[in-house]
Amino acid sequence: MTTTASPATGESTWRTLRRGLALSPELRTGLAGTLGLAVVSMVGRAAVPVAIQQGIDRGLRAPGGPNLDVVATVVATTAAVLVVTTLCGYLMMRRLFTVSETALAGVRIRAFRHVHDLSTLHQQAERRGALVSRVTSDVDQITQFLQWGGVILLISLGQVVVTTVVMLVYSWQLTLVVFAAFAPAVVVIRLFQRRLAAAYGLVRQRMGAMLAAISESVVGAPVIRAYGVAARTAARLDQTIDGQRRAQQRAIRISVTSFSTGEIAAGLALAGVVLIGVWLGVGGSIGIGELTAFLFLVTLFIQPVQIATEVLNEAQNAIAGWRRVLDVLDVVPDVADPGEQGLDLPPGPIDVRFVDVNYRYPGGPPVLVDVTVDIPAKTRVAVVGETGSGKTTFAKLLTRLMDPTSGQVRLSGVPLDRVRFSSLRSRVVMVPQDGFLFDSTVAENIRFGRPELTDEDLERALGELGLGDWVAGLPAGLATPVGERGEALSVGERQLVALARAYVADPDLLVLDEATSAVDPATEVRLQRTLDAVTRGRTTVAIAHRLSTAQAADEVIVVDKGRIVQRGPHEELVRDPDSVYGLLYASWLEQTR
Repeated sequence: MTTTASPATGESTWRTLRRGLALSPELRTGLAGTLGLAVVSMVGRAAVPVAIQQGIDRGLRAPGGPNLDVVATVVATTAAVLVVTTLCGYLMMRRLFTVSETALAGVRIRAFRHVHDLSTLHQQAERRGALVSRVTSDVDQITQFLQWGGVILLISLGQVVVTTVVMLVYSWQLTLVVFAAFAPAVVVIRLFQRRLAAAYGLVRQRMGAMLAAISESVVGAPVIRAYGVAARTAARLDQTIDGQRRAQQRAIRISVTSFSTGEIAAGLALAGVVLIGVWLGVGGSIGIGELTAFLFLVTLFIQPVQIATEVLNEAQNAIAGWRRVLDVLDVVPDVADPGEQGLDLPPGPIDVRFVDVNYRYPGGPPVLVDVTVDIPAKTRVAVVGETGSGKTTFAKLLTRLMDPTSGQVRLSGVPLDRVRFSSLRSRVVMVPQDGFLFDSTVAENIRFGRPELTDEDLERALGELGLGDWVAGLPAGLATPVGERGEALSVGERQLVALARAYVADPDLLVLDEATSAVDPATEVRLQRTLDAVTRGRTTVAIAHRLSTAQAADEVIVVDKGRIVQRGPHEELVRDPDSVYGLLYASWLEQTR
């Protein structure tokens, strides 16, 4: 597999924004109605300065003296407008909040499913905490911006447009003064936005690294305590947290500088309007009411401009998060489900064929070399070899957790890369060596692949496996919680649950990555007896680290340095003490003494 940098990295802000919005078509739901509410809300705000001007010029400074009827009419009209404006603003924000939460939930689901679809090799190439942060904190940042910053930015943009139109109606000269004050600030702020984009990109990156370090420290707590490296781990955590803090502080400093530029422009605009406005008033070009209304309009203009500056700063943080989400979504899964174009495995027992299969990890030496092997249906095969010989890679290729670099794997004559995942996962089950369990009960973990099974079905299956007495000895039987990653159980008990889970799934091809390697000798003897029943009638490939597994197999495949060097029954292979298998056998015997 080759992993290339995502097109999202380094692309323009607007392109990132467009691509991000394209991922969320829900945001366009009812957009016209939302914008209509925003326009009414903005017009209502601009009506207040107009009402003040009318109240002063036609009410308080009427030719015959103050006209209280006009003042009362203006006040009542303004109050009604404000009620409508407030209601429209409430409805607009409610619609935006609801739509944005729905849209970002969809993005989170798509990102998670895409991460889950990536091969185990790609997932291992990036720290798990960093991957999780793409689906959690990065999407949270986008949600926060859309729900708050997006609303404010929409309101601010509308307010600036409406206010500008009303200001031009009152005095184009004073409007030019306001624009002249803000023109240099716009140029400076634009320059700062580019620096902010890079700064907040680093913030999101450091956040992912910090979450990864914290996650590793929590999961690896027993190892940390066992080796007495708590101080070293704390120092490493301090370093990642401090790196995130420094990146955040740098982004904030740039943000504050950008905001201050807007403050300076606002001060210049107010001062300029007062000076030029008084000069125009002396010349009779503008009245007291109009100048007063214009000053209120300048305030309405300045407020959204300043807020928009701050919101744009937050937008850079959100866009940095969006880029990181797009980075993941842009990675094309190298192990892809053929979907509707694919094939289902034919019914009945499954036979296996490797044809000239080669595999190497990116940038590494060959792991499997020219592997050609046939495994007949209903055969129990043990794959043995030294550590690093390629046994586990063989199992991963067989279950299509990875694809060969070259060559082909076939199940019942069907090329494995043509088999639909729905068919493959229902007919082929792999029990990994670590026996991963979910944070639930023993029963829920066993029925993971077949949720329709009742407790009675599970008890019957466990009895067939010879595990009924073990389950009865658990604190709450099948309802016993296993804890996160199964840590409430011993390593051997986790393997028992994993084996039972595979048994009730009833696959036609069972792949065991030495599922009994972690159990004690007494449990191993019990499991070995039940495994005979579990594997009977189905094709079984077991990655063997123990002599008992090889002895129980119909045939043994010996792998050495990525090549198949021997094959045959245990009794036949053990006759040559100088062969690779003979030496492995001698080593096993030495360990059991």
